[in-house]
Amino acid sequence: MESEVRDLRLRTGITVPCQVQGDAGAKPVLLLHAWGESRGSFDRLIPLLTGLRVYAPDLRGQGEADKPEDGYSLAEQADDAAAILEALNVPRAFVVGSSSGGYVAQQLATTHPERVAALVLVGSPLSLQSRPAFADEVDGLTDPLDADWVRESLTWFPMLHQVPAWFLADRVRDGLRMPARAWKGILNGLCEATPPAESGTIHAPTLILWGAKDNLLPRGDQETLAARIPGAVLKVYPDVAHLVLWECPERVAEDAAAFLTSCA
Repeated sequence: MESEVRDLRLRTGITVPCQVQGDAGAKPVLLLHAWGESRGSFDRLIPLLTGLRVYAPDLRGQGEADKPEDGYSLAEQADDAAAILEALNVPRAFVVGSSSGGYVAQQLATTHPERVAALVLVGSPLSLQSRPAFADEVDGLTDPLDADWVRESLTWFPMLHQVPAWFLADRVRDGLRMPARAWKGILNGLCEATPPAESGTIHAPTLILWGAKDNLLPRGDQETLAARIPGAVLKVYPDVAHLVLWECPERVAEDAAAFLTSCA
């Protein structure tokens, strides 16, 4: 399966790398990673998305993307996602968002609906206006970041399934690549935004994947999110916590591929 990394200069003024994998004629899928991560968080998912053309960028402030002083509001993050598709000459794509990447995906679907053929929201919030408990810690960050702090931050989201050590080490490296302003700016942009499912209507076919042991996102919120998106399907993994993508990429790939195929 062909794979390359392209550097994309976006109309929003930044440059981001984007992994491109799969046959050029296959249905396009844009993968949006969570806050504090990079396209590397999809390393265990991408090989399982056979028959699709996968685009996995590093998003503003994270991974190897540009890390400007500002531009981290939810609306600007979604505009970057639209600009990524423009730079790739992909008019319309399936969009898979993990955790807060799914929040960006929801915003993309409300402000750039023509770009979104269908959504898969993986452990994604209905709202982040109630700031999470760890937000105060993030507000106190200064450069350079401490590796032990980044490693400890992974424990904010307990996991019930074993995740490979190399994958966790990569996520620590992701965190250390980010300056304190990006950690703070992205989280603040997420928490200050009006929830996308309140500010507009998502018309794209939507699959919501959620772990029943999620310590951050309550089931009631997921049910409300599904109710606000016409025709949305909520699938609950009973033995999985918040980090659905990390814990069970095989299940995510199977359910996402089946859903997207049904939308094609």
